[in-house]
Amino acid sequence: MMTVKEVSKLTGVSVRALRYYDKLGLLVPATRTESGYRLYDDASLERLQQVLLFRELEFPLKDIAAILDSPCFDRKRALEQQITLLTMKKEHIENLITLAQGIKLRGVNYMDFKAFDAKKIDEYTKQAKETWGGSPLWTEFEEKAKSRTKKDDEDLAAQCMDIFTGFGSLKDLPPDDPKVTAQVKTLQSFITANFYKCTDKILLSLGKMYAGGGEFTENIDNAGGEGTANFTLRAIECAVNGK
Repeated sequence: MMTVKEVSKLTGVSVRALRYYDKLGLLVPATRTESGYRLYDDASLERLQQVLLFRELEFPLKDIAAILDSPCFDRKRALEQQITLLTMKKEHIENLITLAQGIKLRGVNYMDFKAFDAKKIDEYTKQAKETWGGSPLWTEFEEKAKSRTKKDDEDLAAQCMDIFTGFGSLKDLPPDDPKVTAQVKTLQSFITANFYKCTDKILLSLGKMYAGGGEFTENIDNAGGEGTANFTLRAIECAVNGK
């Protein structure tokens, strides 16, 4: 366990900011001492990393809290986006350094403005934001999440895993079997009822995410047995393309 001052020293985040994160519910300490001092564990530090990574995407703190607490959040996918974005920023800075060196060597008349072009970075940032928020779907998700407690979210996550357990029990059937198609409809209805309107297009995108590796795939395979995530994707493809 680490105190708030130790976390601040390790991460560079001010004590004041850490206390504010606690107030927002963004980074709640793992526990407190009898005197009320905040204590943070490894899970707290991992969450803080995610907070700081999303800050690089310029997300408001309240949105970051909702994203991290969402059962739809995939840490691996978010990290991959961050790596891409930071690499692009690194290349942008290197181009600016090269430009500055060119000006130094050739004088102020060295006219080259390409290094200032950050359109690719802006476009990627926009796409990444749309993955996690800023869309009508996200607005709908936020609206439905307002009245839910942490216990409600845990119950929804458990219900969602129960649906994937159901997919696991059907793996011996062809993915276009009527029983499997019915399970796809159950999943689609569940998402629509609790998160946002799940169109066929969105369902197909989710299916690809389920089978794309990372936490989603691991959790789904843990619920329904190895191969359940891939089977779910094939079932969704059959259900969507068969309409």
